[in-house]
Amino acid sequence: MSYDFLIEKAKEAREKAYVKYSNFKVGAALLGKSGKIYTGCNIENASYGATICAERTAFTKAISEGEKEFEAIAIVSSSDDITYPCGICRQFMSEFGLDLKLIFTDGHKIVTYKLSDLLPYAFTEFEAIKEV
Repeated sequence: MSYDFLIEKAKEAREKAYVKYSNFKVGAALLGKSGKIYTGCNIENASYGATICAERTAFTKAISEGEKEFEAIAIVSSSDDITYPCGICRQFMSEFGLDLKLIFTDGHKIVTYKLSDLLPYAFTEFEAIKEV
């Protein structure tokens, strides 16, 4: 299956990024099981800790609209390299399934992974319960 349409939506989202401090734009397009696409961009903050990544922006939009099952997410940045999600985003996304397909491009090649490939030892609900 081609996910070119998701990459294009991620590129559109990237242009809306608020990157006053780093000038590093990231866009994401998340495909829900319903077929609906939710986009997100990174939004920086002077405190840095309050910055939110494009991936979590897309997820929070989807979840706040009732979508909780996802098929794929495309992630693009203003870099000439493929930009992978940060650790916080990987863990955040794992809450909704380690089989999520992640699609990346550097503008020339497209690579895909399952989230479990990028987060092989995710902290899960089972782990949280086991600790109690």
